[in-house]
Formats: sequence, C-alpha cells, structure tokens
Amino acid sequence: MKFSVFTASTPEWTPEEAVQHLADQGWDGVEWRITDQADAAEPGFWAGNRATVPLTGMEEHLDRIAAITSTAGLEFSGVGGYARCDNHADVDRMLASTARLGAEKVRVTTLPLGTAAWGNEPASGTPYPELFEGARRDFEWIAERAAHHGVKALVELHHRTITASASSALRLLDGLDPQHVGVIHDLGNLLIEGQEDYLPAFDLLGDYLAHVHVKNAVWVNSGETDESGAAIYRNEWAPLRSGQGSVLQYFKALAAFGYDGWVTVEDFSTELPLAERTADNLEYLRSTAALAGLSVPAGRR
Repeated sequence: MKFSVFTASTPEWTPEEAVQHLADQGWDGVEWRITDQADAAEPGFWAGNRATVPLTGMEEHLDRIAAITSTAGLEFSGVGGYARCDNHADVDRMLASTARLGAEKVRVTTLPLGTAAWGNEPASGTPYPELFEGARRDFEWIAERAAHHGVKALVELHHRTITASASSALRLLDGLDPQHVGVIHDLGNLLIEGQEDYLPAFDLLGDYLAHVHVKNAVWVNSGETDESGAAIYRNEWAPLRSGQGSVLQYFKALAAFGYDGWVTVEDFSTELPLAERTADNLEYLRSTAALAGLSVPAGRR
C-alpha cells in the first residue's frame, strides 16, 4: 500500500512547495488537482488554491508538473480531475494528459442530483433516471476513450451526485471494462451520503475498486430547527483521528478484501497547520495500516 496527498487539501503551498514538503515527510506520491478555480484573497481549498493546475492551458503545465514530481522522488497516485462526464472534450483532454504524465488514473466527475445545487448552478430538477441514463451513455464512450489512451477513468463516490454509493457506481459501470473504468471509494464522503458496510461494498465492486480516498467527517447539531421543530444537523470535515469514520475498521476491511493500491488523503480539517496536519496524517495512516494487517513498504513506516 502507498500513501499520497490530493493537492486540493494543500491550498497554501505552490506545486514546488507541495512536492518538497510531501517528499520530506515521507509520502509516496501526490494527486494533482486540475481545474479552473475562482481567485481568492486568501488561499482556500476550493478557490485560490496554490497547488491547483488550471484546466485552461493545462497541457502547457504538464512537463513542469511531471518534472517536479519526479525530482522530488514522488509518484503519481492518479490525477484529481474535475471534467464532468458529459463534457466529452475536456474528459478526452484529461485522459490524454493523464497518459502523458504516466499517472495511469484520472477522476471524471458524475452529475449532481437534480435536487442538488452545485457550484454556482442551481438544482437542475432533472429526474434521477434521466441523469443516470445519460451518464451511462457517457461512460460507455469514456471507457472507449480511456482504452484508446491506455488509462483508467475513475468515478468517485460523492454525496449529492448520482454515484453516492458503491451500489450506484456499480450500476453505472457494470459491464464496462474494469481495466479502463473504476471506482474511488471515499471514507469521508460516505459518512455524508451513501454509506454501506465496508467489506460488502468492496466485494460488490470487485475489480471496479480502483482507488481509495481517506478523509473524515462528523455530523453536528446546528442549533437550528426546521418548520416542524426538529433539530437540523450539518456535516463538517474532521481530522482523521476524531471523525465519525473508523480508519482502522476501514483499513481492516481493505485488508480482508486484499486491496494493496493507493490511499490518497484529502484532509479538509483545519485544526492543525497544514505542514503539521500532513505529517501527522502520514504517521497515523502508516501505524493504522500496520495494525490492520496491510502491507506498508519497508522503510516507510
């Protein structure tokens, strides 16, 4: 098993600073965030993130990203893309760029639910069956293009999208070639929506389980009530050690399944400063993986 960091969670660092910090701390790899983002007065996870590669003109940045990653002694765990499955032009660019980097895998986002506002767009109101049928056609095309480029397109389990659970993602991809499409299982996202018992979900996905993301979350009482007088809860990101999800039980299920691939951390908690947060996460993940019986490369514990 190898550990990497998704650069959405390192907004204060430039790409050069990110690879240097991660290499010095002993991480195995990095997962680059590639998307166009809004400017911000202060760097944030989703706007003004300094460790993000812009989608516009992305191809001009690839040689630099490959060079600094390699020079730091890091590997690509994959690419954190944001091209949506129905945007075929950008999806094909992401697939081609992933092949050029030698990163092997890239996330392709699925559609938000018709009831979900997303980004700066209001909820579409489109019924789920219509969204799902369109996405299935898109992924049939994506699987062919991924095969053409020799890479794998990944569907992330993400709340408020049509693939919030392992079951929904399998239904979307079932019958397509698992050499070229797969699923990112995400501990933290599933605490918000889509949770299924870990090992049965891994068994269900089978060869489609291609990648793992780890973060943690909690549900907290907002102190507000709805029109009926019932409490309103909201979800918040939390440190790996203090969220509601058990990383140890998650890793034990991965060990029982036989998973030995990448685990990418995207910690959006802010209790610790960034450098302390990433260093502490690596120490915790290594020790917890060992407790769970997962294979950790010699000299990296």
